[in-house]
Amino acid sequence: MEMSGEQPPAPVTPPAATRPPGPTSPDPACTPPVNPKRILLVDDDPAVTRSLKLNLECTLRYDVRTENDARCVLPAVRQFHPDLILLDVVMPGMDGFEVAARIHTDQELKDTPIVFLTALATNEDTGGRTTVAGSTVYFAKPVMLDELIRCIEAYARK
Repeated sequence: MEMSGEQPPAPVTPPAATRPPGPTSPDPACTPPVNPKRILLVDDDPAVTRSLKLNLECTLRYDVRTENDARCVLPAVRQFHPDLILLDVVMPGMDGFEVAARIHTDQELKDTPIVFLTALATNEDTGGRTTVAGSTVYFAKPVMLDELIRCIEAYARK
């Protein structure tokens, strides 16, 4: 290598259009929120809870805990502190109405919003939307994900 006192030529940076992709800042739409809404999903059918949990968590907006035994819901609510409970109506052992009554009579849990998921009403009965009877919200199964997300956003705490 010769020492001539000359500086080596500066590297040429290609225009942005021809530059190879490199690290970029993360897309805000793909970044999970700092405090996702906590959803407790209760249904006696594990296939239903597994599918809904996967679909809701894929939005990166929710932290979903599932429970398939109605008798275990109160301890789960106390431990998880959900912003919303999605609660099946027809379950063995204890139905969703009894679970909701126990939640609403508990001083610590009574303000936890509950949306009932029911196959007793169809999308035709509800017009594909949630229906409100007093302060109770019903959502017909089978669930359409975009409608469920709108419902969660409307009724969840935060």
